Amino acid sequence: MKITLVKKILPDGRPCRKCVDVQEKLERSGHIDRIDEVLEAHESDPQSPGMLLAKEHEVNRAPFFIVEQAGEPPQIYTVYMKFLLEVLEP
Repeated sequence: MKITLVKKILPDGRPCRKCVDVQEKLERSGHIDRIDEVLEAHESDPQSPGMLLAKEHEVNRAPFFIVEQAGEPPQIYTVYMKFLLEVLEP
């Protein structure tokens, strides 16, 4: 399983408040170690890796998680608690 976290960076260079909150929760719980990749979606750069993934998966909320498992289509989670309960703590 590969887990990617995509977090939004505002035009002024600051991370979005919700993204900071989710990352802090992951760090406090120790689940941050289960995140394989963290990408940034820069609002001011539509070609940033996170923005390209958001477009590819038709996601307009941040942060979001992409969970990939061999032989299955990627699962997208835009709600942290759902991601926590279904993936990190099933």
